[in-house]
Amino acid sequence: MKLPRITGEKTIKALVRAGFSVVHVRGSHHYLYHSEHDCVVTVPVHAKKTLKSILEQAHLSAEDFSAFL
Repeated sequence: MKLPRITGEKTIKALVRAGFSVVHVRGSHHYLYHSEHDCVVTVPVHAKKTLKSILEQAHLSAEDFSAFL
């Protein structure tokens, strides 16, 4: 599945719906934590970091992530 081009803000909203919570913000980087996966994901709101990298950190597939958009 091809990943959509979305903003950092939309990525954060989708990850929150997936069970992540924002634990820290430093500058334009948001750090989200998921207790079930015990992982922290960094999402830069200002830049176009690859969504693939963010989903790998979050242990989510493209299909699972699309369900939260």
